[in-house]
Amino acid sequence: MKIEVKIPSVGESVQEAVLVQWYKKDGDTVEKDEPLFVVETDKVTLEIVAEASGILKILVSEGETVSIGTKVGTISTEAVPAAEPEKVPPEKVEEAPAMEKDEEVQVKAEEVSVGPAPEDLRPVLSPAVRRLVAEKNIDISGIKGTGPGNRITKGDVLLYLEQMPSTEPAPAPSPATPKAKDVAPFMPESQAKPIPSKMEDVTRKPMSPIRRTIASRLLEAKHSTAMLTTFNEIDMSHTMAIRAHYKEAFKEKYGVSLGFMSFFIKACVEGLKEFPQINAFVDANDIVYHNYYHVGIAVGTGKGLVVPVIQNADMLSFAELEQAIVDYVDKIKKNRLELADLEGGTFTITNGGVFGSLLSTPILNTPQSGILGMHKIEKRPVVVDDEIIIRPMMYVALSYDHRIVDGREAVTFLVRVKECIENPERIMMEI
Repeated sequence: MKIEVKIPSVGESVQEAVLVQWYKKDGDTVEKDEPLFVVETDKVTLEIVAEASGILKILVSEGETVSIGTKVGTISTEAVPAAEPEKVPPEKVEEAPAMEKDEEVQVKAEEVSVGPAPEDLRPVLSPAVRRLVAEKNIDISGIKGTGPGNRITKGDVLLYLEQMPSTEPAPAPSPATPKAKDVAPFMPESQAKPIPSKMEDVTRKPMSPIRRTIASRLLEAKHSTAMLTTFNEIDMSHTMAIRAHYKEAFKEKYGVSLGFMSFFIKACVEGLKEFPQINAFVDANDIVYHNYYHVGIAVGTGKGLVVPVIQNADMLSFAELEQAIVDYVDKIKKNRLELADLEGGTFTITNGGVFGSLLSTPILNTPQSGILGMHKIEKRPVVVDDEIIIRPMMYVALSYDHRIVDGREAVTFLVRVKECIENPERIMMEI
């Protein structure tokens, strides 16, 4: 029985995807629920698992763009991997004229062990190992393989190179090639050396679907909104003290660490309640107000920025907010983020401070009208009660759509966030 492996549907708006990487090779044995390949759409990256155990047949290569529902492979559930043949006894090897006395041939279903062999028994090398061997011009007969079936791995080749003598005798010049001193005896030795090429090396790669979407949306935000940014700074002393005091008890009770993001989500919700236009968006000549608070948390990945949304953030506790963030980060690492996880946001928070950013102007996540930028905490001298003291300070930025949010509302919103973080009791008391 053959089971078709298809590109799954991830949402009505997604029509195609890029098959980024196969985890298995054509003809490999796969187990049910074992990851097969990764696909990337313009919104999410997904890891697809096997629906059954069997032998994989690959029909679509890596890097190809295919439509949703396309068959990219099959799994033959009736196929059984070939049994591993018995090792050839040493005495048999001695009789083989092409083999050394102490070498042993060991054949499996898809690989051959290492050692001098006829052309049809050459060792099976991965593409990376073949490239390295070709670059270094290595005789692999002297390398002992440590991989499955005595296969030579890249590590084996690198170890072999490390153990080679640091200097090797230069090859004798060809009789037909004159020596350098015969060609230009008057040239200094330093000038006789070959001049390295100064040609610039460039690599051109097509944008991934996610990167194309990010680029498009950023341009849309710049061109279709009247975006403005206002700034403030927050004394993190009180929040840091509360976090340090209750960190262990919080982790013990809820099984998740207490971070700063939950404080900022709570503070932003309080500000959004007071200034609903920051939680709204423009639709033609109308302003659409949301009576709920779906807060997006920007997460940077190797493939681009994604913004999973915490639904109804106003109804969640600190522990539930922290757990939601942990769950999303885990899904992103495992390529399990779904399209539904990215939809419905009304406001966004981004934290450039985790990468060391001191100050920035975040771009709106359209069609939303507000985004808060957090930054790194840095000890700075500040004036408190007419005295200069050192405090852990954070710059915060609010970018907003000036079409529906005036400067007064934007500045006051940021002041409310500052007040809630500097005095977290306000969050609990909702004042």
